[in-house]
Amino acid sequence: MINTGVQEDHSLTRAGEDYLEAIYRLASEGGSVDGAIRSVDVAESLGVSKASVNKALSMLKETGMVEQSRYGRVTLTPEGERYAALVWRSHRALRLFLEKDLGVDPQRADDEACLMEHVLSADTMERLIGYLEGQGIVVPE
Repeated sequence: MINTGVQEDHSLTRAGEDYLEAIYRLASEGGSVDGAIRSVDVAESLGVSKASVNKALSMLKETGMVEQSRYGRVTLTPEGERYAALVWRSHRALRLFLEKDLGVDPQRADDEACLMEHVLSADTMERLIGYLEGQGIVVPE
C-alpha cells in the first residue's frame, strides 16, 4: 500500500491534522482570546515557520476547518473543532496505550502516538478506546 498521507476515513493530510490539532490544543489550553489564537503561536508550538503555518491555514480555510480574522486570529469552525477533537482524542488514547499497556517511555509514546493517529481508521480507534475503557483507563473526550 502506498502511503499518500491521507487515510481513507481522514479528510486531511497528516500535516493538516497536525496543524488542526495544534490550533485545538492551543485554544483549549487557554492560549486564546475567545477561542481565537495567533498563527505565530501555532508556529512556535509545532516548531515551524510562520510561512508554513500560513500555507497550512490557507488549506484549512479552503476545507472549511478554520476561519481567520482580518487581524490574523485563527478560530476553528464547528467542523474543524469536531475533527481536531477526534485527532486529539486519538493521540491521547494511543499515548495511554503505549505508556500503560506497553511500558513505552512517555516522550517516545507521545512522539509515536503523533505518528500513529494519522494512519489508523476510525474503527480501529474506536476499538482501541473501547479496549482502554475496558481496562479502566478513561480517554477524555
